[in-house]
Amino acid sequence: MFEGLTERLGGVFDALKKRGALSEKDVSEAMREVRVALLEADVALPVVKDFIDQVKEKATGEDVVRSVSPAQMVIKIVNDHLIDVLGSDTVEINVNAAPPAPILMVGLQGSGKTTSTAKIAALLTRRDKKKVLMASLDVQRPAAQEQLKVLGEQVEIATLPIVAGQMPVDIAKRAMDAARLQGFDIVMLDTAGRLHIDEALMSELDAVRFAVSPVETLLVADSLTGQDAVNVAKQFKDRTDITGIMLTRIDGDARGGAALSMRAVTGCPIKLLGTGEKLDEIEVFHPDRVASRILGMGDVVGLVEKAAEAIDEEEAAKLEAKIKKGNFDLDDLLGQLRQMRKMGGMQGLMGMLPGVGKMKQQLANANVDEKILVRQEAIIQSMTPKERRVPKIIAASRKRRIAAGSGTTVPDVNRLLKQHKQMASMMKKMGKMGKKGLMRNGMPGMPGMQNMIPR
Repeated sequence: MFEGLTERLGGVFDALKKRGALSEKDVSEAMREVRVALLEADVALPVVKDFIDQVKEKATGEDVVRSVSPAQMVIKIVNDHLIDVLGSDTVEINVNAAPPAPILMVGLQGSGKTTSTAKIAALLTRRDKKKVLMASLDVQRPAAQEQLKVLGEQVEIATLPIVAGQMPVDIAKRAMDAARLQGFDIVMLDTAGRLHIDEALMSELDAVRFAVSPVETLLVADSLTGQDAVNVAKQFKDRTDITGIMLTRIDGDARGGAALSMRAVTGCPIKLLGTGEKLDEIEVFHPDRVASRILGMGDVVGLVEKAAEAIDEEEAAKLEAKIKKGNFDLDDLLGQLRQMRKMGGMQGLMGMLPGVGKMKQQLANANVDEKILVRQEAIIQSMTPKERRVPKIIAASRKRRIAAGSGTTVPDVNRLLKQHKQMASMMKKMGKMGKKGLMRNGMPGMPGMQNMIPR
């Protein structure tokens, strides 16, 4: 998300940094470029106009002119205004209401409501330790209720039993009754969508809202539809009291105009982002972190949070003990590969590292294959337990067998073994340094990442 905008803004600010002092003309030219960049990112015209006017007013002030580093001051002003446009403060889902707290999911058909319902339920269960019940009120779309049931089984979240022929309001009331009797904290109510906003849809939503009094009414909007998503959000806000927005499919949205326009146009906070198809690919929306990513400053806090979720403390302690002894086998490498995939792969991590925007573009141009991590896992899993512990026994015949078993080639196996050998050698050196060496150098980096981070 925001790749095109990040690249364009990076070029504008690089040009500013090359100038010692900035004149009003320099700032005006830079703001013209920023305006074009925002419009190309599909940001709403009124939002762009207001943004440029405010930034230009501050960027041509005396504080900037007299600043030791005028370009950095302009970047800071742009950053501050981006945060304002995105919503200033992080606004999370209200989970502190008296249980069972109903959360109503609304949106048009095809926006990803049902999947988002399961994602949020899993997040609240995993992160906030809430007991969540999901219920589908969608009697319009064939198999919608069965879809939520299947997703519930995948994330191990309870779903309300399906009773054929019940109407949405009756299902909502039954869900609330079941939640009270069974001690649930949160009830996620997945409503029906339509191809467009109509009276039947809004009447149904009003009836459900009146029946359950939700603590949250979350609009699910598809970011790939750009300004259409913003228009839909505005219409929903005008017709019903939505309390927050979840933007889906942001992994496929390189422009990001919907996110940048949504808060300013609707006055409603973006609370969550759907970052991929998997049910754990969901993030809380932090305006300051998103602004930093747009300006190529990375999101180190987000990276640390991802690492904390992905890394098993017990496994990390075992690995540290092995490193101290100079041991690092292929099972350890397999663990590192899996951690990296859980953290979003190379592209996901690169987007969160500060100052690597250009390098990220070079990687994209070089067609770095994210599926290499999957293939490497398959190679290791095709080995015997002894081969993983003692890689030196893997001769030509074993390599052919491993390649055939993993659907790869012998050169692929050779590359993995070479990579492991290099990492094992590094671990051995770190082990000799003792605890101080480990502390000074940090835990070993993810495979393939050692040469990707700027020194």
